[in-house]
Amino acid sequence: MRKQEKRAIICILIAVVLLGGVSLFVYRFIRDGNKWATFYGNTQIYTDGVLNRGTVTDRYDNVLINCTGKGVEYNSDWTIRCATVHAVGDPEGNIPSGAINAFQSQLIGYDLINGTYDTSTEGKRIKLTIDAKANAAAFKALNGRTGCVGVFNWKTGEIVTMVSTPAIDPAGAMPDDSGASYYFNNFLQGAMTPGSTFKLVTSAAAIDTVDDIDSFSFDCDGVNEYKGTDFTDVSTHGEVDFRSALAQSCNGAFGSITREVGASTMQKYVEKVGLTDSISINGIDTQAGSFKFPKDDSVKLSWAGIGQADDLVNPCAMMVYMGAIANSGEAVHPSLIKSATFLKEITGGMPLGKYLSSGTADTLKSMMKNNVKSNYGEDNFPGLDLYAKSGTAEAGGESNAWFVGFIDNEDDPYAFVVWIKGAGFGSEEAAPVARTVLNQLIADNE
Repeated sequence: MRKQEKRAIICILIAVVLLGGVSLFVYRFIRDGNKWATFYGNTQIYTDGVLNRGTVTDRYDNVLINCTGKGVEYNSDWTIRCATVHAVGDPEGNIPSGAINAFQSQLIGYDLINGTYDTSTEGKRIKLTIDAKANAAAFKALNGRTGCVGVFNWKTGEIVTMVSTPAIDPAGAMPDDSGASYYFNNFLQGAMTPGSTFKLVTSAAAIDTVDDIDSFSFDCDGVNEYKGTDFTDVSTHGEVDFRSALAQSCNGAFGSITREVGASTMQKYVEKVGLTDSISINGIDTQAGSFKFPKDDSVKLSWAGIGQADDLVNPCAMMVYMGAIANSGEAVHPSLIKSATFLKEITGGMPLGKYLSSGTADTLKSMMKNNVKSNYGEDNFPGLDLYAKSGTAEAGGESNAWFVGFIDNEDDPYAFVVWIKGAGFGSEEAAPVARTVLNQLIADNE
């Protein structure tokens, strides 16, 4: 009897170990199966360590990269290759945001049930949401400067432009250093001082929490000294109200508004509008922003409220926030893989969250239109129903140019962000880039 009990215990233990091993295998198979199938030693899908199947196109079916047994073929246009390299990627895997790396399972034809099920030599075809010609226009407009341009459809979430510079020709020699700046995607991976574009966040907080914000008044003398610190402006604005303070981008006024809003509310609003979150775009994670609003330092709090101090924002997150303002406060999840149907274009993309009330979004929209009319000039953007905010961010001894906003066009509902390192004033340097890219997108969509 005792022998039978011991044997039974041993059998139970063996069964437990076996079940544990099977469970571990299943877990790892679900988690890592795609990595096992796409291992570089798999000669079915790799030739000399380079993927030998799969094609990536832009939204208009222009081939951006074609992986074959004879090698990798890129688009014949040098500008398009450089402009789309951060969306397409390189065979060596230096650019993690590139489709050839991020969407490798889809390219080779892999799923959890069937494994590498595609036995053809061509692989699968992935259509990205980007417009290659508009990317090329953005690349040319940046004109060799370090920066990024992002544009997406604020109804469907499709990213139509994603350009980061410096960029490199993937068909040429690639730097051996995997940390080279050519491989860094400023749009997805960057976190930059936002400058005056951040005043759109401070404005949202003020609209919602400052009871008498419509009667706000500030006398700007150009220096705007507060507790021994000068919140200097480019010019003397004189007496400004809330709307004109945003249009003139008055630092003194917005320092005062930030102090009224308070540190806790400012922290609440950067979280509310998604600027502290990482966004997963078809499995590619963006860099989260970071902010500090000290309760015991009103000077530093004032700087933070005008987009300086320790403020760091991701350009993609800022673009999504612009789309939320355009879309009555509803943020739409951005995407890079083209899957929008006619129904999706009517009903909208996947919701990301309610960033703002419709009333607050409408107020901000009106103020952004006023910015264009009274400051940037609607004549500078012919044919575009533009709503925008410029910014000049001081960081590392440089003045970085920003221009963010959206156009309200039924057929072309685009929100955008432009950032250019060391370029100076956003309204002078970044705004023309946005205009060029938006016009190209509209022309391509006709």
